Amino acid sequence: MTHDRRQDDIARPASTQFGAVLLGDGPTALAALRSLVVSCRIVHILRTTANPVVDPVYVFAENAGIAVSTLRGLEHLAQIIAELRPAAVVISSFNRILPPSILALSRFVNVHYSLLPRYRGRANVNWSIINGEPAVGISIHLVVPDLDGGNLLFQESVPIRSDDTAASIYNRLDAIQERELGAAVVRAVAGDHGISQDRNHATYGCARVPDDGEIDWRKPTSTIDRLIRALAPPFPGAFTHLETQQLVIARAAPLSDPPIYTGRVPGRVVGLSPTGGWVDVLSGDGILRIFDVIPSSSGSPIPAAALIRSTRVTLGLSRLDLLRRIRALEERLALLPLGATGSDEPRL
Repeated sequence: MTHDRRQDDIARPASTQFGAVLLGDGPTALAALRSLVVSCRIVHILRTTANPVVDPVYVFAENAGIAVSTLRGLEHLAQIIAELRPAAVVISSFNRILPPSILALSRFVNVHYSLLPRYRGRANVNWSIINGEPAVGISIHLVVPDLDGGNLLFQESVPIRSDDTAASIYNRLDAIQERELGAAVVRAVAGDHGISQDRNHATYGCARVPDDGEIDWRKPTSTIDRLIRALAPPFPGAFTHLETQQLVIARAAPLSDPPIYTGRVPGRVVGLSPTGGWVDVLSGDGILRIFDVIPSSSGSPIPAAALIRSTRVTLGLSRLDLLRRIRALEERLALLPLGATGSDEPRL
C-alpha cells in the first residue's frame, strides 16, 4: 500500500502547520520525531521516561525547542490534549491500550511494525523472525477502540534475510517510518480515512518476557538460530546454561554441511576452537556454531570457547543434574546443628 507523495513533500509554511503531540517510548520514537518535525508543529512529547542525559528523543527535542515530559498516566495525557488541542496525537512504541474516552479527544495515528492485520499486539518483529516469516513490515494506521484495528494510511513490507536480527530489521523499519510518517499524518489531518483492515485475517502476538528466550536444544537448528537472532542484543537474548550459569548466545550460525550424528545428544558440545573462539553444539537435527556468549556475570560478549572448554559438556539444564544438586544441598543441610536453619527441620 503506497501513496503519491508529491504534494505531501511540499514544505508547508510554519504558520499553517498543525500541532501534534508525540506519544512514544523506545528507539522507534526518534524516527517518528525526525519525520514529524518536518511536516507539522510538534507541541509536546510524552515519554514514560525522559532522561535529559541519555534519551536521544529528549536531546533532539531540546535542540529543536520542543517540550518533553514524563507521562504520569492516562489522566496526564488527557490533560495535555485538553490544554494544547493538537490536530493529531501520534503514537510510536507505546505499550498501553488507550480507552475510547481518550481517543475521543483528538485524532490518533499509530505506527505498528507488522503487516496488519497480521501480528497485532506485541513483539511483532521478534515473533516474525521466530516464526520464520519471509517478510515483516510497517503499518501506519488510525487508532480505534480495537487493538491495532484502525484503517491503514500506509504500509510497506521488508524481507527478512537469513542473517537478520531484530535490531537490523528495526533499523530498516525506522528508516521507512522517518520517510513516511509525517506525510501519513498530514493526510490523516486533511481527512484521509485510510483503507480498512480485513479482521478475518487478523493474528496476534503476545508480549514476551526474558524467560521466554530459553533454548531447547532438541529443536531444529533453524528454529534455534531464529530464536537467537530474534532476541539478540539489545533485546534480552536467547539463553542456555553451562551447569548452573546462564549464558546468553549473542552470535551464532547453523553449520553448513555438518557431520551426521546418529548418536545425538542435543546440547552436547562436539567441537571447539580456542583460537577461533567458536564452539559447535548439537541441535535436534544439525549443529549450531556459537561464536559469542554473554555470561550472567558480565554484560559484554566473549568468545564462546573462552568459557566452554570441553567436548564433554552438554548445554542446558539437566533434570538429573538438578536432582543431584538438590540431594547434595539436602545432605549439607542435614549436617547443620539443630536449629541452625531457624527451625527444627531442614528446609530448602
